[in-house]
Amino acid sequence: MTRDIATLGGKPRPNHQRRLQILRFLTPQQKLAQVFQLNERALKLFRIGLRRRFPNLDDAAFEKLYLQMRQRCHNRNY
Repeated sequence: MTRDIATLGGKPRPNHQRRLQILRFLTPQQKLAQVFQLNERALKLFRIGLRRRFPNLDDAAFEKLYLQMRQRCHNRNY
């Protein structure tokens, strides 16, 4: 069974090939900058989701929980 990445998950991804073309032409520094941007966005979304899950926590308790959850997500293979 062959999986077409352009429709992975059943959702059409019409810009996938174009995105790959653009990424191929980036310098290593630009690619690394993209990685940092994606990581920052993921952390923001994680924080938003955590706040929605625990809306009644005060700021100090929320920050403590956020840091604990981030620690659990950290890759310990290195």
